[in-house]
Amino acid sequence: MSGFAIEVENLVKVYAPRGREPVRAVDGLSFEVKRGTIFGLLGPNGAGKTTTLKVLNTLLTPTGGSARVMGHDVVAAPVAVRRSISVVLQETATELFLSVRDNLLTFARFYGIPSELARRRAAEVMEKFQLTAESPNKVQDLSGGFRRRVQVAKIFMVETPVVFLDEFSTGMDPILKRAVMDLLREEALRGRTIVLTTQILSEAEELCDDILIINRGRQVARGDLHALKLLSQGVHEITITFEAIPSGLETELARLGALRVHIQQNTVEFAWKGEESLVLARVTELAKLGRVLRVEVGGASLEDVFIELMQKS
Repeated sequence: MSGFAIEVENLVKVYAPRGREPVRAVDGLSFEVKRGTIFGLLGPNGAGKTTTLKVLNTLLTPTGGSARVMGHDVVAAPVAVRRSISVVLQETATELFLSVRDNLLTFARFYGIPSELARRRAAEVMEKFQLTAESPNKVQDLSGGFRRRVQVAKIFMVETPVVFLDEFSTGMDPILKRAVMDLLREEALRGRTIVLTTQILSEAEELCDDILIINRGRQVARGDLHALKLLSQGVHEITITFEAIPSGLETELARLGALRVHIQQNTVEFAWKGEESLVLARVTELAKLGRVLRVEVGGASLEDVFIELMQKS
């Protein structure tokens, strides 16, 4: 048996809208995902992430190449693939006219889970996702954030070996998101393979064992977090807390060539690429603008790597 849960070889998906030029949403993509890992598929909007997931979920037929999930070809054996996976896509619909509880029970029934076991799991899952109070309510009456909770909660009702999550944390507060991330880690330790896409790169940085970054349907970079950070050697994360944000700070950061800037209250976080020996000089220049309370310097984040790779590609 292969040690890979997912095997993709030279995958191509072309959309051919009537009256318009064909679009190669996925363009010769090849990768493998080991069993029991959390795999991140990252890229900007329109990179081909969701199209790739839909091919792997058998929702789209590839134009060329091949893809296998748990050894089953997505074209030749789509039913076997579907039995092996749980899916949460951005546009995944819950059963709007069913209650929260019945949504979970119906999903479990599709996978042949015995009724008593399904009821126990539903109670446990609703507790974990803070849905117990909403249990009797129809999903159509919930907010978008609570609907998303119901969608993600479903994957914990079953034990499929592969899980696909597209922007799983949408609408979740930080505490719940942290709890769900812990649950996903537990599922991976139990042997499930988690494939996720996210625009929140800190989530991928915390969760993923392996990351593939794509753009325009092609691979840009692949590896674990350490390997990807090596691609941005010389990038430094600098955090400075001022007594009060000085005037002219953003202008000075632009002059120094900051790669990205985030200012919140009296703290500025920015990335800067250059020799390590020059970092102190850059901080000193900024300190001339106002009284500094705290300074932190670290290595490149996944966001820094992502931005640099997108600029190059």
